[in-house]
Amino acid sequence: MHPHPFRPSIKSAHLMSAPIRSAELPPWHPEALARRRPYLAARGRVLNAVRRVFEDLAFIEVDTPALQVSPGMEPHLQAFATELRGPHPDDRRPLYLHTSPEFAMKKLLVAGLPRLWQLAHVYRNGERSGTHAPEFSMLEWYRAGEGYRTLIDDCRELLCAGAEAGGRRSFSFRGMTCDPFAPWRVLTVPDAFREYAGIDLMATYDGSHDPDPAALAAEAARIGITPHHGDRWEDIVFRIMFDRIEPHLGEGVPCVLTDYPLCMAALSRPKPEDPRLAERFELYACGLELANAFGELTDPAVQRARFEADMALKERLYGERFPVDEDFLAALEHGMPQSSGIAMGFDRLAMLCGGAESIEQVLWLPVAGV
Repeated sequence: MHPHPFRPSIKSAHLMSAPIRSAELPPWHPEALARRRPYLAARGRVLNAVRRVFEDLAFIEVDTPALQVSPGMEPHLQAFATELRGPHPDDRRPLYLHTSPEFAMKKLLVAGLPRLWQLAHVYRNGERSGTHAPEFSMLEWYRAGEGYRTLIDDCRELLCAGAEAGGRRSFSFRGMTCDPFAPWRVLTVPDAFREYAGIDLMATYDGSHDPDPAALAAEAARIGITPHHGDRWEDIVFRIMFDRIEPHLGEGVPCVLTDYPLCMAALSRPKPEDPRLAERFELYACGLELANAFGELTDPAVQRARFEADMALKERLYGERFPVDEDFLAALEHGMPQSSGIAMGFDRLAMLCGGAESIEQVLWLPVAGV
């Protein structure tokens, strides 16, 4: 699912910026913990509220392993690798800490669970800032037999319940405010490009997995955004979004950004109305990305082809590739029901609901030495 969705290398400088720390005291220091305690108390109340929402919606809570054959197949994510050792010296095989519990949870969809959710610790290397941590909490849930727009209603329930648990009628973050109780805005990616950047995005996109970037590069240059040598079409999309679009999303009310180009949604079904677009949305509040949702792809042959294309890109860009989880593809072959799924950055939700300014304020302890 990969929400808390972390972007390609073009955002690396932001991801590696130093987190905000409490007056340079070590996080275990009594004074440092005392400063975090109000935010941590709010985090606990928000978690209790989340559990009540899922219980009321008749979801089953699951708990899947963090160690996986494949950490996830998003080309730009970096993973933590390890080795599983058996009782004999030659009994060794590589494993990874997952970047999302997605593959495991989809196997449980195949097994017959109709609605499932999980609060999982997930791991992403190379990501560290005031809103990123290398180990963080991801809230992920799936609905079998239901469309992806149903997940918008779930998000509304969670944000409103979280705000009430945090004692807030609105969110504030980095100078922006957002009222989760007011009607939300739903905005398509093509409309966002027209409104905030003055670009007809779909005129530059042919629907392929790796579109020619020339037309979009020219449009970016026209509005003062300089593409870099070697940028792909998707990279230029991200540059424009970071610079002109994302700063406005979730201002006043939460914003659901939907209808992504299909090449930016490798795990999603195409929209029946326009197969160049994907059944995907992202949720923003106060300019902060909270969640990433899909109408899930269930065709094993198409999924394998997308995995192979993504890993070819990863090898070209970063000189490495992750193994395919053949057990996951076997589960798809067995038959995964039409489903929708979403992942939400729980720490970011706790930040908004508790009024925190950085992710470390809502962590009991950060990763040691980071």
